[in-house]
Amino acid sequence: MIDFLIVIFYFAVILFVALRGRIQTDSTADEYFLSSRNLPWYSVALSTVATNIQGYQFLGMMGSAYLYGLAQANLEINSVQGILIATFVFVPLFLREKITTITQFVAKKLGNRIALFYSLTNMALFSTVTLGAALFWGAYAADIVFGEQLTFLHGNRIIRIGLLILFLGIFSALYTYLGGLSAVVKTDIVQFSVLLIGGIFVCLTTISYLGGWDKLYTITPAKMHLHLPSNHPTLPWTHLFGLFFLNINYWCANQTVMQRALAAKSVAQAQTGLMVGGLIKYFMAVIIIVPGIALYGILGNSLVEPDLAFPYLVKTYLPVGVKGIILCGLFASLMSTVDSTFNSIATLWSTDIYALYLRPKANDQEKISAGRKAILFSLTTALLTGLILLYLKFDNPNSAFTHTLNNLRYYINCGIVVLICSSVLLIRPNLKFVLAAFLLTLPLNLSLQVLFPCINYFVRAFLVIFSSLIIVLIGSKGSLNSLFSLFQPANSKTKRWGWVLAISLLILHVIFH
Repeated sequence: MIDFLIVIFYFAVILFVALRGRIQTDSTADEYFLSSRNLPWYSVALSTVATNIQGYQFLGMMGSAYLYGLAQANLEINSVQGILIATFVFVPLFLREKITTITQFVAKKLGNRIALFYSLTNMALFSTVTLGAALFWGAYAADIVFGEQLTFLHGNRIIRIGLLILFLGIFSALYTYLGGLSAVVKTDIVQFSVLLIGGIFVCLTTISYLGGWDKLYTITPAKMHLHLPSNHPTLPWTHLFGLFFLNINYWCANQTVMQRALAAKSVAQAQTGLMVGGLIKYFMAVIIIVPGIALYGILGNSLVEPDLAFPYLVKTYLPVGVKGIILCGLFASLMSTVDSTFNSIATLWSTDIYALYLRPKANDQEKISAGRKAILFSLTTALLTGLILLYLKFDNPNSAFTHTLNNLRYYINCGIVVLICSSVLLIRPNLKFVLAAFLLTLPLNLSLQVLFPCINYFVRAFLVIFSSLIIVLIGSKGSLNSLFSLFQPANSKTKRWGWVLAISLLILHVIFH
């Protein structure tokens, strides 16, 4: 009961913080969507990472680490590669243009028609798989940890999780609807603090039960490698090629993630914030991946459903009171992703569609109203997708569900990577070839899956993106910008720290090979 009260108190605090950031009736669109472009570096760092860390990391990734070991950490630590490219290539370009959405940048480089495809594709992905998955993981975890206390909702587990999906979606949409990006950033900072405390508790407790950090190498040495054989069905070392491109999609072309950098006070503040976020990602890799490996050292293969690794740790090893904090951390990871995604959907719809095509003379209040309506619409699609994912999960409970969801995302993400890379790399892009390559990514992805079902989905994504970019390059007659000219640090300090971050990533791959 104490744990349950802690969770209720947490929701009350989040709602209070969010409502304090509620915008006024005469607020501008910039205030609502970009917090008046006034975010300091620490807000950029904490809110960006809080948005990135979802329930699927604690459940899905920890479950995958239980199965595959340290190799799962590649999806966390290699985020630094995407963050560095975003920091030194994309952020200076975006802020120089003073854009509100990345679509506006794509429009300047590739024209309005391709930009429209880009925006609609992102909104479709955000309002379905991104939001639906976040809501599913939060509800799924809550039921596993507090199933007995939540039986008053319904005796049937699946229906109970469905009701939790509804509650979490409506709650997150409510304060995003009222407060815009300012409310999102303020709640993200609180939520990240709770998330971090909860993650540290779980990690240290699991290591304690294992017998110490050194036991990771004496009990589970086979799990302590970043690079698995090339014939591994899920995480072969070759997946790093696909991950390189997909990190560009997530960290450079994702409105949900980049919106904080777009709202930064300056290029230097944005670059500092993103690099600090990169350092935090290393730490998050430890508290997400290590407990999964340690649990394998404790239990062996006895955990039938790998995605139960995190809830099992919480229910089995943590005392009363701490469990409530941990679940709050899990809800924090959920809501910081959901609120940011709602806000980005509102920004994309209002700026890219409503104000450009439907009502070009709209004032700020009309733009905000349009964005709020987009939040309500995406809430509906998110709830529906969350319920569909609930069915898929229980249809195959023994799989590492995080990889199932990644596979779904990458069907769409491949095309987005082609567009964003074309807009930056090419001097004179051939728009017909760019659009054709973008549209080709989905059938090419499906064809490769049918013809070569054994190919790892990361490798398949690499082949699709690489082939499509070759098509664009040929059609544009190889007119590439100089790669060195694309890197634009704000000052010598950010440049120096960029090199430190890049070298640290390389060292980690050598040490944990």
